[in-house]
Amino acid sequence: MSPLLPFGLVFTKVRSEVTLRLGIAVLLDMALLGTGLLFAGSAPKAEYRDSERKHWSLLPRTHPEVPAFSQKAGALWATNSDALADLGGTVEAIDAFVLSRLEKEGLQAAAPAGRRTLIRRLYFDLIGLPPSPAEVADFLADKSPAAYPKLVEHLLGSPHYGERRALHWLDVVRFAESEGFEYDRHMPGAWRFRDYVIQSFNNDKPYDQFVREQLAGDEIDPDKNEYKIAAGFHRLGAVRRNAGNQEVSSSRNEVLTERTDIIGASFLGLTVGCARCHDHMFDPIRQKDYYRLQGFLAATQEHNLILATEERQADWKARTDQINAKVKALKEAVKKLPTDERQPTYDEVLRLEATLPGPLPTICSIQNDDEKRTEIHVLERGNYDSKGEAVGIRALGVLLPEGAPGLPPETSAPRTKLAEWITDPDHPLTARVMVNRIWQSHFGQGIVRTANDFGFNGDRPSHPELLDFLANEFVESGWSVKHMHRLIVLSHSYRQSSRSAHEAAGIANDPENRFFWRYSRRRLQAEEIRDAMLAVSGRLNTKRGGKSILVPVEEGLVNLLYKPSQWKVAADTRDHERRSVYLMAKRNLRVPFMEVFDQPPLLTSCYRRESSTHAPQALELLNGDLSNNLAAAFAERLRKEVGSNQVQQVERAYLLAAGRDATGEELQLGVEFLKEQPLREFALAMFNLNSFLYVN
Repeated sequence: MSPLLPFGLVFTKVRSEVTLRLGIAVLLDMALLGTGLLFAGSAPKAEYRDSERKHWSLLPRTHPEVPAFSQKAGALWATNSDALADLGGTVEAIDAFVLSRLEKEGLQAAAPAGRRTLIRRLYFDLIGLPPSPAEVADFLADKSPAAYPKLVEHLLGSPHYGERRALHWLDVVRFAESEGFEYDRHMPGAWRFRDYVIQSFNNDKPYDQFVREQLAGDEIDPDKNEYKIAAGFHRLGAVRRNAGNQEVSSSRNEVLTERTDIIGASFLGLTVGCARCHDHMFDPIRQKDYYRLQGFLAATQEHNLILATEERQADWKARTDQINAKVKALKEAVKKLPTDERQPTYDEVLRLEATLPGPLPTICSIQNDDEKRTEIHVLERGNYDSKGEAVGIRALGVLLPEGAPGLPPETSAPRTKLAEWITDPDHPLTARVMVNRIWQSHFGQGIVRTANDFGFNGDRPSHPELLDFLANEFVESGWSVKHMHRLIVLSHSYRQSSRSAHEAAGIANDPENRFFWRYSRRRLQAEEIRDAMLAVSGRLNTKRGGKSILVPVEEGLVNLLYKPSQWKVAADTRDHERRSVYLMAKRNLRVPFMEVFDQPPLLTSCYRRESSTHAPQALELLNGDLSNNLAAAFAERLRKEVGSNQVQQVERAYLLAAGRDATGEELQLGVEFLKEQPLREFALAMFNLNSFLYVN
């Protein structure tokens, strides 16, 4: 593969309706054009100027020296123990980069967090669940230097690790199991992609392989079901279905746009979609290059692979056709009834639709169909009916040698070639983007805060040398995601307290904690809150994998769906208490509890969860069915474990919900409360404590 070349900040955007030029050379070109001195026969202009190739994120990764820092800067952090010796000094290097930057900014690091705080932080970050009182007690009792590293390894090896890690990736690739828009049709077997992601992280699948399988699994090994499931990545975008004709040009254009944009955002951290209608307004991405990138997907078509036998398929079709015929007849009958008499018949219809057999076992995937390959053109203003120049296939030109040729449209296994380019170890973006996501998952913000935009309009890295150090380590480790988590959580930078002795100075000089002078306190995410409530109440069902679960929601919300029969609540009520990652990800109806706590809407890539504060959250926690039902279960657990002694009930409740002992004041207030109110109300109050909802 040709070496990847650097590019810079200066860029051009030239269209008939708007001209935007930056840089002296470009201004000179404009002057020459205005005077007629630049004419046919002049030396051809380079596709990308050298100055455009020099933006920091597209330059080759550097190999920075580990910086020195003063003894004073690191005085609070003792040297890591011999238990970390196998990591070759990389943990200490992370701390060195952070401390040297703090010293440069006139900031001082916070002291190490207490052990109770640290274990709770680590549990939520790595597996998304609270530690049990017994697990906390064991950690506190183990005074050996290896206690914390052993705990890290235990959590990295837990099957719950993949369930937690998968949520970050599913947010980025906007995973959903329905297509959105009016019909919001369910995609059969889409849950298999979720399980594939969970298992990939649990197995510590090398990230470059993980990327290749999602981009081109069906091409790499057409006979391997796991790879076909992985290629379902291309099916995750919203799809507008037009009744009777799913292949109209407008729909196909929308699908190709969705699939191209998410490749740029998720793997490359670039807003390539901004070049769909014109040359990118900020980054050196030409409109033509956008469509050449889209060309890798031109032959890609939907493919649902049915796993059932032909006999079972025939039986399923016969039953479905029979019920649909009855539904059609009833709908015709409804039209003939007076308006005030229609509702009862319309309700038999809903009940009849609810008896339709569920989908057959299916892999929701894609495959290449050369006969249906879309001819890719540069589209004026992105309009599918305004076709310009036809183009072939090529990666982003700014990362290629000047004048690099493309590939013909009929190239075989095109997405495999794209995947090979993206996962090249020397690619300047791929490793940087992923280690930044991993860092963000632990610190609340990335070294680059705009994790989906490493371009000109995105954030500059707070620690550029650290970013490259981590990216190099990532590649050299064999693209091991677990290795990167291990390094980060073992560092003293991660193990800081969320309070600093120099709080006032830190807030004055760095209010957003960009330089990581303390650990940023965070509220639990929607899934963590729900899962923690289930765990603390003793109701968590830890069953893993399989079909997604539909839990009860208000009937009025279900009736707003195009087909209310889509929301079939799981018959086994124990399934309602499974981890939140296994709940149905439906675009047109999110579980209200999850929505109110900022679960993303699943329509676009979400690189970082918001953490809003508003009244419906308190109402949901105080009045919602979920919180009240689980409060009753929590109260019952307390009675079983400590009996009717109110002091012990309060003490046990704090150990379970907050991971710590109750303070003297909390104990007194809790006992006084229980003299007037039932234990269930006290348990409900525990779910509303900051100590439960926040991680320090």
